[in-house]
Amino acid sequence: MRGSGRGSGILPLSIDGVSVSLAGRRVLDNISLTIPQGERTVVLGPNGAGKTTLLRLCHGLLPPDSGELDWQGPEAIHRRQRQAMVFQRPVMLRRSVRANIAHGLKVRRVARRERRARVDEVLEATGLEGFATRPARRLSIGEQQRVAIARAWALAPEVLFLDEPTASLDPGATRAVEILVGLISRAGTTVVLTTQDLAQARRLADRVVFFHGGRALEMAAAESFFARPRSPEARAFIAGDLFWSGAPVSGGREAWVVHER
Repeated sequence: MRGSGRGSGILPLSIDGVSVSLAGRRVLDNISLTIPQGERTVVLGPNGAGKTTLLRLCHGLLPPDSGELDWQGPEAIHRRQRQAMVFQRPVMLRRSVRANIAHGLKVRRVARRERRARVDEVLEATGLEGFATRPARRLSIGEQQRVAIARAWALAPEVLFLDEPTASLDPGATRAVEILVGLISRAGTTVVLTTQDLAQARRLADRVVFFHGGRALEMAAAESFFARPRSPEARAFIAGDLFWSGAPVSGGREAWVVHER
């Protein structure tokens, strides 16, 4: 299936000085970064760093308290229709896999014939043909996550936001999702993915944005980030010494006992 990557569109997305507070707590603190077109951007960091809030902000589900989000592409007026998001816990309708994938297309009033052709194409491309008539809610969590991603991809988004799509999945299911992410990226869709899994970031990222304590501490090409992290927090995270947002940057065995998960 061809993606919607184009020479013109809604990207890049510029985020300038954005802060967000939830329930009286500053969750994003003066964030400035750019999401370019055509790359896999992995937002990496410990639990509670603000990664999910960033994606919800980009997707338009949260307004910023301050700062600006600017979709800079020439078709930015269509930004709502040109993006999709998949949450950490997939929500399946009480319908077949085929009907779940078709749902968004139906909501957008895509003609029945085109809708059917696109669903067939997505099922084939994602290897889900064998699940097409099965009730989606009876699938495993890993299979449901693949259906959720396929459902979003069927909308042909220019940018796809994935919030920790392999959290709590076993290695086999994780690998299946990562293969699907690679397929979607190669087809031309820009992917922005959050994770706290360092190995996954190494496998998937073209570019890394490292988050800690609600701040974007580093933004770099993946190879550069992993070889030469600049911030002490990033170095500690890569070394396995930073377990959650707010944990000591270093601290040996004592820090491990206090912050063990």
